[in-house]
Amino acid sequence: MKLNTDQKSEVFSLVKQTILDGLKGVTPPEVMSDDEALNQLGACFVTLTINKQLRGCIGSLQAHLPLMQDIANNAYKAAFQDPRFPPLTESEVEEIDIEVSILTAPEIIAGCSSKEALLAQLTPFEDGLVISDERHRATYLPSVWKQLPDKNAFVDNLMLKAGMTQWSENMRCERYHVQAYEAFWGDID
Repeated sequence: MKLNTDQKSEVFSLVKQTILDGLKGVTPPEVMSDDEALNQLGACFVTLTINKQLRGCIGSLQAHLPLMQDIANNAYKAAFQDPRFPPLTESEVEEIDIEVSILTAPEIIAGCSSKEALLAQLTPFEDGLVISDERHRATYLPSVWKQLPDKNAFVDNLMLKAGMTQWSENMRCERYHVQAYEAFWGDID
């Protein structure tokens, strides 16, 4: 879903208000927009960075809530419940860069019986990737290609993230695309 200027403004205002409320211990309420497009089922990731360093990233791979609700929930979780980081503090908020990535529905990549077969089908900087087997699952957003532009490194690191030591004969691979929008905290109304 492509957002227009008004929709982007509404999305980032929601993220900012959700984080400000979270600093006061308030969890996201039920959210509805006057814009019907933003109330459609949607999946997103919210990524928070400070000085280009990851500070929180949580998201949904499948559309199961209205997009605005998913954005509010994931903004809250990225700021306060990402297990890799302590909860965001009031002193940090002025330094936050926010990225909201709206995902397409994941599509199965047929013929990924080997890592080499998967590599041949990946498009760097465009594809987000989900890999899973019976016990493991992990994803990388397309933005991760900036840090890992080599296909081999991208997949190897994703396997490590998932806790996989080798390619599984039951590997399932899915790709998705995103519309990503960024804003600096201080620029949000």
